[in-house]
Order: sequence, then C-alpha cells, then structure tokens
Amino acid sequence: MKIVRYRDPAGRDHYGAEQADGSVRRIAGDIFGDYQVTPDKAAVAKLLAPVVPTQILGVGLNYRHHAKESGMKVPELPVLFVKGLNTLQNPGDPIEIPTHLASQEVDYECELAVVIGRPCKNVSRDRAMEYVLGFTCANDVSARDWQIKLGGGQWCRGKFFDTFCPLGPRLVTPDEIPKPNALKIATHLNGVTVQDWTTSDMIFDIPRIIEFLSGSTTLLPGTVILTGTPHGVGMAAKPVPRWLKPGDVVTIEIEGIGQLTNPVIAEPTRS
Repeated sequence: MKIVRYRDPAGRDHYGAEQADGSVRRIAGDIFGDYQVTPDKAAVAKLLAPVVPTQILGVGLNYRHHAKESGMKVPELPVLFVKGLNTLQNPGDPIEIPTHLASQEVDYECELAVVIGRPCKNVSRDRAMEYVLGFTCANDVSARDWQIKLGGGQWCRGKFFDTFCPLGPRLVTPDEIPKPNALKIATHLNGVTVQDWTTSDMIFDIPRIIEFLSGSTTLLPGTVILTGTPHGVGMAAKPVPRWLKPGDVVTIEIEGIGQLTNPVIAEPTRS
C-alpha cells in the first residue's frame, strides 16, 4: 500500500491510500493501530509529509563510498545522531538556508527513511522488519559548517535547523518493497543528477540498524530512521564544494517510492 498524508480544502489533515490511477481514498482509524481504507475519494488540497514523527534518528556514514569520499574510517557500529521534530518539512515546501544563525555550507543528502509502526525494543535482526510500517524518501539536509567546524565536536547543531528533514511524498509498506537494501537512490539538483547509487552500498543494512537502535531503547511508533546517504554530497564535490543556495530545487528519488522535491530559499526575516 502507498499511504499519503494530506490536507483537505477545509484545512483538515487526513491519511489516505494512494491508488494506481493517482487518486486517494481516505483512511479511517490509526495507521499505527487499527485502520481501514474507505471507499471515499479524498479531496487533496495539499500533500503533507507522510507521517508526523515521534522522533527522528539518523545513521551517519552508512554507505561505503560516502565514508571514503568523506575521508573517514568505516564505522564498526552504526553512528547515531538525532534531528528535532522542528526539522520536518512537507513535499513541495521550501528548505530554508539559515540566516539568523547563518550557514554558508548547506548540503543535500538523499536517504531511505524507515518508519517504525509499533513499539520496538531489543529486537533481533531476524524480526526487525516486522516492526516497519513503511519506507519513504528523506533529505537529510545538513549545515556542514555547523556540523563539522562550529558544532562543538558533535553533529546535531548542523542537522537541527528548521526544514532540514523533508519527507515524502508517500509511505510505501514493506509488502511493496521486499528488498529495501536493493533500491536505486538519487539526488537531482536543478535537474542535474548529483547522487546516483543503490542502497546495497549500506554498511549496516536496515535489520541491523533496527536491531542496534532498539537495543535497551524503545523505538516508539512513528519513529523515523534515516539510513544514510550515498556518495556525491555537495561537500565532496570537486574542484569546489556544491552548496545549496536560494533558488535551487532539490529532488530525492528512490526506486519504488517516487520523488520528493523541495525548493530552496533563504530563511525569512521574522520580527
């Protein structure tokens, strides 16, 4: 099933099941519990991020070629960082380049996101996929200056700005993606492909990530896990880095899920 979250013309938010013809049928109930797809055709005024996360966890340096281009050692265990719920952004809405706490080095990162569907703790890799509600596209937007040089030795400041986690456009259930570690994944910047690889390059596959993150730790329903990015990030571009700037358009594309597109603007001045 392909699940979307949308706003109707009256401003109310709903979940829906996307049909083969592109239409949407309203979902009644709780997608993290009991729900059913109704025969009611949805009036979609705006597409939203497909879930409202309870927490956003990121795994860094999880592609072999990306670790190499970053000049960093392949990790022995998954590298965890967190993003705030404030980072969530909808498909089509803008990524904001920070101007108040300014950044000059904002980067894109295409990532496969995993959404946990039920409470998950101390789960073995053999059973990990039983806890997955679905998969979606993510852009782990990162301010590299704050991540690497200005963040006090940890990554979170550079990952934590508003709008730095676009998700979407849909959540695809595991029955439609039986091999999540065998998907094409790409980033297109202003129509030019800048990342183009497969999820088979992950150092830690999705069951191993869930096993590790759930160790002595409860992953709540709605937990979003960002599983890392392939090589081709702007920071590593030669001969000069390729930073995002106002006016850019970034599209994340993952096989079996679709395309997540966001424009880039400067953070608006607010009184």
